[in-house]
Amino acid sequence: MEEKSVQQWKTLIEPALHSKEREFKLIGYEEVTTADIWHCLEKQVWKGNPKLKLHEIIQDIFRLQAGTYMNHIRIGALRTEKSDLMASINALSGNNKT
Repeated sequence: MEEKSVQQWKTLIEPALHSKEREFKLIGYEEVTTADIWHCLEKQVWKGNPKLKLHEIIQDIFRLQAGTYMNHIRIGALRTEKSDLMASINALSGNNKT
């Protein structure tokens, strides 16, 4: 079987992503999207754009656990909060200088 970068397989594996999205929605994660799942896989499982075989990518999608996905979401939320906090601090600091 041929190896390609995960990005090259993306359009072909859309049905598997949709299946995982439905699975997560069934267990209560109503806001999940295929884009969220893809991003989680890129950051947590594949860590970039490695070359894999099609069956390896499909296995990774179906093996993705809700806990791994939720940890990824929490980390993203914390980063956003920290970024928003820093922006607020910088805005206040700038206002105090005037």
